[in-house]
Amino acid sequence: MFLIGDFTGLIGGPTGKSVTRPPLSREQILDNAKTYKGQVFKILDAEKTEICFKLAWFDSLGAAGMIKLAAQRTVARMLGWDDFAKRYAGGLPVAIHEFLYPLCQGYDSVAMRVDVELGSTDPKFNLLLGRELQKHYGQKPQCILTMPLLEGLDGVNKMSKSLGNYIGINEAPRDIFGKVMSVSDSLMWRYYDLLSFRDASEIARFKLDIDEGRNPRDIKVLLAQELVGRFHSRLAAEEALVEFEARFRQGVLPEACRS
Repeated sequence: MFLIGDFTGLIGGPTGKSVTRPPLSREQILDNAKTYKGQVFKILDAEKTEICFKLAWFDSLGAAGMIKLAAQRTVARMLGWDDFAKRYAGGLPVAIHEFLYPLCQGYDSVAMRVDVELGSTDPKFNLLLGRELQKHYGQKPQCILTMPLLEGLDGVNKMSKSLGNYIGINEAPRDIFGKVMSVSDSLMWRYYDLLSFRDASEIARFKLDIDEGRNPRDIKVLLAQELVGRFHSRLAAEEALVEFEARFRQGVLPEACRS
């Protein structure tokens, strides 16, 4: 079940960057939804995936239902979230509607009767809140599976489209390849750990190879080819390598790559 947050997109909410996320229009949300589908089906099997929209249950919940939902948590408990706590302690504004955002995400678990929810470490508070709400509504609490946040190309902030430090899985092969090659040698290992399907023993061998004098660039090329091959094709990965070598080593672009 792949959930699109159309309802929470309408109201805005916390971003995890000490600011409030601006609300979107219904038209913007629908446009985003098309983009999400185009990306997620590069990873998930469309025939085995159900696309869900939050508005399917929040439109019917109504104002009374939302107030009852808000009664499930205290202000003190909501301030337990690190983002809210830091902003409140620093005198930065925290709008009342932002407290509803984690509750809305938690209620998704109730509406979808979730047994396992996958997310990053960033919204762990929301994922755990879903467990508590499921208990309240008489459901078995979900298991949560969190994944580490991936640093962006700058090696500092988490990968984010709004920060411009991201690699889009629906970008052209040459762009994915080039962006992977642009990461620092140290950040490359983080990308290997979180993105590569190679065995940990093979990655460890790569590190030893570099310690013994191998050029880190050669190892980075393997990662770039793996990622281009995953989201496009093996042929596209080979062509991206040829073009990269031509542009950055020979200084010319082969005729076959001029398109």
